[in-house]
Amino acid sequence: MVSSPGRGSAHAAAPAGYDGIDPEVRMDAIYLDHAATTPVRPEVRAAMEPYLGPRFGNPSSTHRWGREARAALEDARERLAAAIGARRGEIVFTSGGTEADNLAVLGRWRAVGLGRGGAVACSAIEHKAVLGAAHAAAAEGAEEILLAVDGDGRLDLGALDEALRARPAVVAVMWANNEVGTLQPVAEVAARCREAGVVFHADAIHAFGKVRVRVDEVPCDLLALSGHKIGAPKGIGALYVRSGVELQPLVHGGSQERALRPGTENVALAVGLAVAAELAAREQEDEGRRLALLRDRLEARLSAAIPGLVVNGAGAARVPQTSNVSIPGVEQDALLMALDLEGIAASGGSACQSGTIEPSHVLVAMGRASADEAAVRLSLGRTTTDGEIDAAAERIPRIVERIRALEAR
Repeated sequence: MVSSPGRGSAHAAAPAGYDGIDPEVRMDAIYLDHAATTPVRPEVRAAMEPYLGPRFGNPSSTHRWGREARAALEDARERLAAAIGARRGEIVFTSGGTEADNLAVLGRWRAVGLGRGGAVACSAIEHKAVLGAAHAAAAEGAEEILLAVDGDGRLDLGALDEALRARPAVVAVMWANNEVGTLQPVAEVAARCREAGVVFHADAIHAFGKVRVRVDEVPCDLLALSGHKIGAPKGIGALYVRSGVELQPLVHGGSQERALRPGTENVALAVGLAVAAELAAREQEDEGRRLALLRDRLEARLSAAIPGLVVNGAGAARVPQTSNVSIPGVEQDALLMALDLEGIAASGGSACQSGTIEPSHVLVAMGRASADEAAVRLSLGRTTTDGEIDAAAERIPRIVERIRALEAR
């Protein structure tokens, strides 16, 4: 995914306690790339600070400095578990969402399939962390099963039932898609997997804090979270591992994190993740309503002002903060560059690999990829204001009109 450099809001209407993002150049810059990363919340930074200073102990040490660090780590584990309806011993801290997804998919395959054959199954629109782990399992002998989606990104449950007949080591279906925001029927997927006796992994990185995510309500066996999507720093995530689910670690050499993720834990980041998760879960319902109204307003104004614009995934239930639009007659890189120059941070639905532009695998799976249109993700967050949405709705059509005029010459 191509992302423009970070920009922030300098609007006075930002939520109380927000200390802002340096707008670098423009004082009217608008950050609409919260799905890529979010600013660290002041409450999170404050909670972490002691563990970056005087409370620096190694949680594996037995002296008082170590015991203090261990107590903070286990308190963070308890608080994070409570935020998703889990038990403390079911939380494994990781370096982020990518590691959590890999530990879930590849760790499960190696525990029950490696050397014995079998399959791993995942939707065709999973994050590349899940798809990459599935590819790695295939290189080790697994059958890789990709589950189809419809034109709005919804999982084909018939394809799931067919895959379950192969008794895969794990089925991975993301709670919400990171590019278009489509919500999957995870409760139904979890129920079907449980009935078939197959372990189910949900990547909830783009769902948690936006919609209700609780493993005591939706019986996932594995679930991935990432800190920097919810106001914690980059470099911290977690994997929920339901008691009794067997995984193989990806790295070896220590007993930390139940020996599933050896290495000295980053206490400060774990504390930050727990605080961010508590805040996100507490604010989710009200914030979800607010962001859905802003997203819908932005989409309505852009649809009215830009001929041919299509909102990808609009026919499905979506997380409230994500809008992915396709705009015909516009070259994607030119649009992203122009948006950045106009002070709007956004992401594109393509990735640059080896000097060539490839369409988004998500839009390809949905049948929505086209070489003659730009696909842009506009993602909102806690710091997004009404004024920013109105300003973006005015600027973006003008930018598109200019690019179309230039490309028509």
